[in-house]
Amino acid sequence: MKEILQYLKNHGEQLDTEIAVATGISLTNVRLHVTELAAKGEVMACHSIRFDKGKKIEGISCRLAGYIPPAAPGRKSK
Repeated sequence: MKEILQYLKNHGEQLDTEIAVATGISLTNVRLHVTELAAKGEVMACHSIRFDKGKKIEGISCRLAGYIPPAAPGRKSK
């Protein structure tokens, strides 16, 4: 579960399939861990449907709960 949390901290919001490919954990284990983390309140998860070139992709969209990434370097608009 620590690998999933660290991956989400580094990469932001991701689908469960993307997490599974990047971390090398099976998709069923990723979904199991994400539901456990969501129950603890460490991760926000919701079911998501995306369309990529007309192909339907269903998954669980995950992000860290209460985490605000640091501002990007460079000039900011006023």
